[in-house]
Amino acid sequence: MNRGNAFHGGGVSQGKDASYGKDVFHRGSRFRGMSPFPGRSRAAWAVCLAMAVLLSFAPARQVQAEEAARDRGVTINVYNWGEYIANGTDGSLDVNEEFTRRTGIRVNYTTFDSNESLYSKLVGGGADYDVIIPSDYMVSKLIHENMLAELDFSNIPNYQYIDEDFRNAEYDPENRYSVPYTWGVVGLFYNTDYIQEEITSWTALWDDRYAGKILMFDNPRDAFAIAQFLLGQSVNTTLEEDWMEATALLKQQKPLVQAYVMDRIFDKMESEEAWIAPYYAGDAAILVEHNENIRYVVPEEGTNYFVDAMCIPVTSSHKAEAEAYINFLCDPEIAGANMDYVGYSTPETAAKEYMDPEMVESPIYYPDQETLARTQVFVNLPEETSKLIDKLWAEAKMGGPGETIVLVAIILGFLGVYIAILVGKRRKRLRELA
Repeated sequence: MNRGNAFHGGGVSQGKDASYGKDVFHRGSRFRGMSPFPGRSRAAWAVCLAMAVLLSFAPARQVQAEEAARDRGVTINVYNWGEYIANGTDGSLDVNEEFTRRTGIRVNYTTFDSNESLYSKLVGGGADYDVIIPSDYMVSKLIHENMLAELDFSNIPNYQYIDEDFRNAEYDPENRYSVPYTWGVVGLFYNTDYIQEEITSWTALWDDRYAGKILMFDNPRDAFAIAQFLLGQSVNTTLEEDWMEATALLKQQKPLVQAYVMDRIFDKMESEEAWIAPYYAGDAAILVEHNENIRYVVPEEGTNYFVDAMCIPVTSSHKAEAEAYINFLCDPEIAGANMDYVGYSTPETAAKEYMDPEMVESPIYYPDQETLARTQVFVNLPEETSKLIDKLWAEAKMGGPGETIVLVAIILGFLGVYIAILVGKRRKRLRELA
């Protein structure tokens, strides 16, 4: 869930800046290295002046677009992860309702549970979305396949509040197609009522003492990454033997897994139907709030660092209104209220002024440098590697090609019996009619 460059062996790449992710999330301004103002030509001054004038009209253009949308009664379709926006419950701000109140633009809001399901929906062509919020490596994939519209940042003046560390990211190096929404890391949640020892490693997900009480990610990149951290691999390897080795490890785990899930982790962990599960750190607040015995840890082998970003599909019917929505979510006060409820980390320092100080100071939501140094980020992999991953993931969940063949044989056997029964009934009816 491309999150910057590939890191190897669970550590950061050489030359990493002292501030986290500097080499991943801040590639430097495209204007760095230009001559200072005193040395500019008149033509350069004219260009700068023209840009300044245009930007001065950006807020007015945004207001005009919102007023036009109100007059037309526009509805935008927003597609986001589950449990990923403040909706008015528990005294939180209802973000979508507030957006409609301010702009008159209605929001049809639906959710997905993995980047892969989002991608399938877009490729299928059966949906008309105006705003989507994929993860970094999926943003890169969608850009590569010409599925995202280039943003008009004059309609998104609140982009100014996005921290420099999150600009010029590897997944969108020229800041043309996306605006960061949240960031975070993956960790392990476990119930201390049933697991008394302190968990520090991903190996806990292979512990047969917890057989039938283990949950696992129901998407390939996150699931494979856990096996890859244990094996000391890069999560972005393109070597077939690496993926085969990780698949073998996931097959070993399969008999212990209760279910492969995404959002259902909340119900299963809260009801204590499951005892241990990997998931995203931003959900720690929800899980801990509903069960005080649930603990969270970032395993010692390392973990995934991700950024989820707001984008507009090239097929959007209401691009200006979609940009108004993105701009609204970037308002520091709105972003602060939203992240207070969602629990994920904000890419806006300005938004922290409107957030619960305990959350801002929590190492769960804002990990220290030592933890971040053990992270790797996903990149968009070559097509042949992606196809290999899909094939191996199906095998891992089914238990391998051998089990798949057995399952197919059983299904064909039942189908044969069913056909034989139908043929027998038909012959009997024909005899009766004769």
